[in-house]
Amino acid sequence: MTTSQLSRRVFLQGSLGLLTLAVTAKGLISTVWAADPAAQKYGADSMPGGTVDDPLIFVSIAADGSVTIVAHRAEMGTGVRTSLPMVVADEMEASWDRVKVVQAEANETRYGNQNVDGSRSMRHFLLPMRKAGAAARQMLEAAAAARWSVPISEVRAVQHEVVHQPTGRRLSYGELAAEAASQPVPSGDQLKLKARADFRYIGKGEVRAVDLETIGKGQATYGMDMHLPGMVYAVVARPPVVGGKLHRVDSTKALAVPGVLKVVEVPAFEGAPGFQPLGGVAVVARNTWSAMQGRAALEIEWDDGPNGTYDSAAYRQTLEAASRVSGKVVRNQGDAAQAWGNAPETERFAADYYVPHLAHASMEPPVATVRIQSGSAEVWTSIQNPVAAQDAVAARLKLQPENVRVHVLLLGGGFGRKSKPDFVDEATIVAQAMPDGTPVKLVWTREDDIHHDYLHTVSSERLEAVIDTKGQVQSWLHRSAAPTIASLFTEGAKGQQIFESAMSAINMPYRIANVRVETAEVPAHARIGWFRSVANIPHAFAAQCFIAELAHRAGKDHMQFALDLIGPARKIDPGTLGDTWNYSESPERYPYDTGRLRGVIEAAAHGAGWGRELPEGHGLGLAFCYSFMSYTATVVEVAVDEKGEVRVLAVDMALDCGPQINPERIRAQMEGGAIMGLSLALTSEITFEKGRVKQSNFHDYEVLRHNASPRMIRTHLVNDNYDLPPGGVGEPPVPPVAPALCNAIFAASGKRVRSLPVRKVV
Repeated sequence: MTTSQLSRRVFLQGSLGLLTLAVTAKGLISTVWAADPAAQKYGADSMPGGTVDDPLIFVSIAADGSVTIVAHRAEMGTGVRTSLPMVVADEMEASWDRVKVVQAEANETRYGNQNVDGSRSMRHFLLPMRKAGAAARQMLEAAAAARWSVPISEVRAVQHEVVHQPTGRRLSYGELAAEAASQPVPSGDQLKLKARADFRYIGKGEVRAVDLETIGKGQATYGMDMHLPGMVYAVVARPPVVGGKLHRVDSTKALAVPGVLKVVEVPAFEGAPGFQPLGGVAVVARNTWSAMQGRAALEIEWDDGPNGTYDSAAYRQTLEAASRVSGKVVRNQGDAAQAWGNAPETERFAADYYVPHLAHASMEPPVATVRIQSGSAEVWTSIQNPVAAQDAVAARLKLQPENVRVHVLLLGGGFGRKSKPDFVDEATIVAQAMPDGTPVKLVWTREDDIHHDYLHTVSSERLEAVIDTKGQVQSWLHRSAAPTIASLFTEGAKGQQIFESAMSAINMPYRIANVRVETAEVPAHARIGWFRSVANIPHAFAAQCFIAELAHRAGKDHMQFALDLIGPARKIDPGTLGDTWNYSESPERYPYDTGRLRGVIEAAAHGAGWGRELPEGHGLGLAFCYSFMSYTATVVEVAVDEKGEVRVLAVDMALDCGPQINPERIRAQMEGGAIMGLSLALTSEITFEKGRVKQSNFHDYEVLRHNASPRMIRTHLVNDNYDLPPGGVGEPPVPPVAPALCNAIFAASGKRVRSLPVRKVV
């Protein structure tokens, strides 16, 4: 198994005379909600580029029988560069050891949507890739039947050959490639997808990642590994405050640094930040060291702008005050206020929770290489949304997008940060200032990455409930105060949008008569971006800790209390919960299934041995979440010593994502989600003073160290049901981890943790 980069031109040239399957592109589809529900687009159809399922674009067979399959979505550790081609190979009966996977360039007209955000890759492209593989198989079978002049019903593709079943005659895929290329592509009603019992790779978890060997040997090409002849290197001194601008710069000392070639001003963004560069001054040199030394020698004065007084400690007080007063109502049923007002003081319970800003801190900071030549541009970068990069470069250079080629390299982590192509735009600005044809590699340091990230939102969450003497919850009020991602695109935007509120705040399925959810209109003072699992993190942290507190107040077992609150298995229209977004998926296809939620809770609890006797100072904590069309539950076991030090002993994670296409990769995502969830819960925090991020590297923006990692992470995959549509996998593991940890800390120590990061129990 090998993998390589593939340009459109090379693919088309190399496919002449072979089996090459092509498609008709779908037009761009708006994601705006339609006024007429009948006209509403859901799922992949609501995404730019939609899906492509006609196989002629994804499969090529050489005369020697080797099969090339195009991976059109970026690989950042989720395994998508293996899993989607694996689906094609299974349906077309290709032998996996004769398959080569190649990475597509940016081209949504050709390949369908390429934005690797929102845990959509398998959710949106499982069926299209199955269809592509099945069509290729049927075209090979048709070619063999034509050559033998036999009915097609007598032939069958089996592991890289087509067999004439009555006589045993065989033809290899290589022998049939040219003839199969002339066969018509089967239409939808003619396609014959495999039965589950016939899968060779799907659902087995036995296919090794295509990049595993090259990554292990240090031979894989990430953005940082890119090198071109004549390349120069650039770093940027950016305004330390978002919205700040360059006041004055003296470049004399920088230009005197050996190896420095040029200093280029990067214009500050106007209006809302969007994906625009922050601005500043770029130093271009013959190597990165000289560029960084030149940047250090710049004499710069900044105008900090309107966010120069931003202080995260003071802003926390602002958020907490906002979460304690009435806000914008996003869900309202019954009368929570009346239930609260009529209840005796002994039946009222309230709690406040806090989650700070978080940085993505992927192992590979942003990096992009750009070369501009003869009215066109070429880009090599690690990007989750290659078409966004293509559009940014085209807009900057006033080119048509088709004159900008974006080569998608491996990503050393992404988590949502690398779908925002500001760093590619920066590289383009610098390349534009250099002689025609000069490749410019623009590099972010770790400090750049921490200081200038699109941060996960900071949040204050207020929960209030009436719980009667029988332990029944009579009312539920959830107020959330957090700056919105919408501030990225609309200047001055305040208050969470429906898609943010629909992440574990309004879409709670509990049997409570009086429910009210509100959001506060608070401003953003930093670039707020999506982060692995987005608003589910603060909302689930608050709600899941609160449920545990209610269970304790009622004197009931937490798991049983949660199951009783959820009630019997039923399928709920998300719209009845106030969720008109539903992750852009059809509510009929993806209802909220409380039976599946109950299933993961029971599986995680069973795996952890819920209810067993524990040593002194040990505790088990539970939390659960519905996100990205999947159901997750987590049980964490901790030990808390007499000094308040927390040690995580074990994590049990259960996931119901519907069909489990590549279980090995699912387990990897679950384990990674456990580590990331523990990291953000225990140590990670971004703070501001005078508009500036105080943290700079992993010594003060801490991620989980090996010695703090759990001794055991057990994953429990449940309900492998191919009658269900696929759910997401990359993001759902994260939200339940922090609340499960904090609930375990209480069980071990009797101390509640309502503010992250935990660091230690005091």
